[in-house]
Amino acid sequence: MSRLQVVSGKGGTGKTTVAAALALALATEGKRTLLVEVEGRQGIAQLFETEALPYEERKIAVAPGGGEVHALAIDAERALLDYLQMFYKLGSAGRALKKLGAIDFATTIAPGVRDVLLTGKACEAVRRRDKQGRYAYDHVVMDAPPTGRITRFLNVNDEVAGLAKIGPIHNQAQAVMRVLKSAETAVHLVTLLEEMPVQETADGIAELRAADLPTGKVIVNMVRPHILDEEAVRTAAAAGRRKDIARALTGAGVGGAAKLVGPLLAQAAEHAQRVELEREQRAALKALKLPAYELPLLSEGVDLAGLYQLATELRKLGVNAGADAGTDVQ
Repeated sequence: MSRLQVVSGKGGTGKTTVAAALALALATEGKRTLLVEVEGRQGIAQLFETEALPYEERKIAVAPGGGEVHALAIDAERALLDYLQMFYKLGSAGRALKKLGAIDFATTIAPGVRDVLLTGKACEAVRRRDKQGRYAYDHVVMDAPPTGRITRFLNVNDEVAGLAKIGPIHNQAQAVMRVLKSAETAVHLVTLLEEMPVQETADGIAELRAADLPTGKVIVNMVRPHILDEEAVRTAAAAGRRKDIARALTGAGVGGAAKLVGPLLAQAAEHAQRVELEREQRAALKALKLPAYELPLLSEGVDLAGLYQLATELRKLGVNAGADAGTDVQ
């Protein structure tokens, strides 16, 4: 199974929540997972109800079976200082550059270098081993930028090609790409059963495939249950059934039943229309020929307990059963 799990998605689809739940699900039964944030929003800290994450790996949760979730908020400036120390032994000189604003200038004016630093830190964690030769983490989960930027963010080798043909930056980019384009990596896209997120997911998958980056799963988030379908609404709306519905409401002790039938049928029709639209989006996702998970909408919102609930759902769906686990979108 891929050891670097990259999670992206259109804004508003809940990609950070899914990334956090995935890290919990993968950390079961004694496994160690590192959850990496690269956008500086501190979304992970909010989900796990902890203080803002520093630029260091810190344990933030214990998964069922004793596994551990560690988290890291990667800061591009700090990563560049680490890089300068690693390859050029600048030490205090690097810190002086920061005071002069050179570090901020480098990470702003050369976004390709910035992405090499961010992805490089995650890839280093994937490759890292302890003194016994074992991997430091069983899985690394990256809460990545949104779908519209994910291919460019991951395809760092092309981004730095015009900046550095040889030397440490070039070599670092190539080392990163060896991980990102290998079987060690899977890029998952989070979507909703709505037209715009599904279309952006399809576009994102096409871009990833064109760049030879490994696609993983489609994760359909916030799925609402189906109560009625179109046939049920048509039957209920038939002239003879409106009276039956009114009598049923009256029998249940509902006052003013006759006035409620119209609004209830209107809501039912709206629900049936949504079901039909979702059916169309499922068909569009199925055409992408990728396995998919569906996660339920949590009516109370996603707090820490909800996060564990979503992790449980992912385990039930087989997220930790292997690279080909998943269920086809129906």
